[in-house]
Amino acid sequence: MTENTSGDAPKTPKTPKPSKSPEPSGVDLARVALRAAKDAARARGDAAQQKKQARRGGLRSGARADGRDPMALGSAINRLITERGWEAPAAVGGVMGRWPQIVGEDVAKHCVPERYDEDERVLIVRCDSTAWATNLRLLAPTLVARLNEDLGHGTVQLIKVQGPGGPARRYGPLRAPGSTGPGDTYG
Repeated sequence: MTENTSGDAPKTPKTPKPSKSPEPSGVDLARVALRAAKDAARARGDAAQQKKQARRGGLRSGARADGRDPMALGSAINRLITERGWEAPAAVGGVMGRWPQIVGEDVAKHCVPERYDEDERVLIVRCDSTAWATNLRLLAPTLVARLNEDLGHGTVQLIKVQGPGGPARRYGPLRAPGSTGPGDTYG
């Protein structure tokens, strides 16, 4: 046995303190390197396969789904509406189809939506009589609130109500040249 000649107490071996994030061991490093190598090989293989397909005359559809496969009509239309920014006009078009449910059967019998001006956010409605046009003008604020509740705030700001149109102008062989219709003979 050896004696301690310096007179100090014998030193005990220090135990390593556990660290918060252990360093990866050799096996863990090998796994990380293998995963990185597989990912790189997969990327190289995909690029090489695309080059090969391009040389053969273009990409071809196979057994797996890709972006070129056909899609359902509803999905295609929804995608087109979203890409083009047609959400508001499409929603208002849906209102024109559901007009009787929104305004009620009585009003829908006499008043029909004609068009929607997206820039000014105005819905133009034609009525079959002046009495119904007046009635709808009184109901317009309520209808605007109901439409915005259904379509989203601010989609419709104003409803322009138009009365019945005048008689259709008839053009024929008995018209005087330059005539503007039946109203041009009254003084």
